[in-house]
Amino acid sequence: METAVEFKQVTKAYGDVRAVLELSFTIERGKLVTLLGPSGCGKSTLLRMIAGLEDIQEGEISIGDKIVNNLPPKERDISMVFQNYALYPHLSVAQNMGFSMMLAHAPKPEQDRRVSEAAHILGLTELLERKPKQLSGGQRQRVAMGPAIVRNPQVFLFDEPLSNLDANLRVPMRAEIKTMHQKIRTTSVYVTHDQVEAMTMADRIVVMNAGRIEQVGKPLELYDDPKNVFVAGFIGTPSLNLLPATVDLSGEAPRALITKDVFLPLPLDTLLVDGQKITYGVRPEHLSITPNGAAAKVNVIEPTGAETHLLLSLGEAPRVLVARDRMVISPGDNVNVSQDLSRIMIFDVETGARL
Repeated sequence: METAVEFKQVTKAYGDVRAVLELSFTIERGKLVTLLGPSGCGKSTLLRMIAGLEDIQEGEISIGDKIVNNLPPKERDISMVFQNYALYPHLSVAQNMGFSMMLAHAPKPEQDRRVSEAAHILGLTELLERKPKQLSGGQRQRVAMGPAIVRNPQVFLFDEPLSNLDANLRVPMRAEIKTMHQKIRTTSVYVTHDQVEAMTMADRIVVMNAGRIEQVGKPLELYDDPKNVFVAGFIGTPSLNLLPATVDLSGEAPRALITKDVFLPLPLDTLLVDGQKITYGVRPEHLSITPNGAAAKVNVIEPTGAETHLLLSLGEAPRVLVARDRMVISPGDNVNVSQDLSRIMIFDVETGARL
């Protein structure tokens, strides 16, 4: 695949704070890639460096075959969609979408054609004469994407565009952005702290933490095969259960000592050493309430509709979350918990690396 954007040892610091640390990766042409991580991880800084809104102190960023370190934003052939819509309230939808072409003194027939095409893609054809105040939040967000489509750049940049929307609008807007991308196939870089957005929209996800890349991969690759405890805990809803444990190989089958008299099984082919300290990881959806298994007590029940979340105590161990189909159960009930051995994740206590 042809490379659309390339990062080579890119670094950015603010005084003594290094926001981005020697990042190197590539984005294939036509892909939608999300930069995912908690607040302060450097994802927005990296996006702003692509756009030319932040200087690149070390390393190189290339768009297409051109190194853009010293190019002003207008010469980078990118278009940015912000979280605050950035619409002119006194202009119509059509005028907002075609504003950059008007500034460039593009011929009026060309402006009208490009705006009409973009409006068709975004489902805004019937709204072109309205002002922003006459639109819903979802419609305004679609209009905010319009200028980017009209410009037809090499790369779209999305800076948390859904963060200002109500929760009930985010799901349809995620679908609209993904549908738009599937139609026009313009390379897109999308910043978010919401892993559900990243998982449902991206072709590939770049997971960032403290200015570094933790892992790059397809959404389900990160879910099924995280490289370390940070990625495993950040990807997935509800979050992964992480339990401090000690390896016990004294019995017939390997197991993990969670707390006094509370054991959870380990894979039979484990290469761990007896007495080794580990972090035992298992996703809530990979735990089941069964007649046999580790004894637990139900503390909290959270019915969500499609499934039920149970917060359990395993002896003196930290509380464990189980996510299963609807069930009849009450706080204070004693249950047994079993897990899918093939889905257990074991991490090094000191480095956090997957073992």
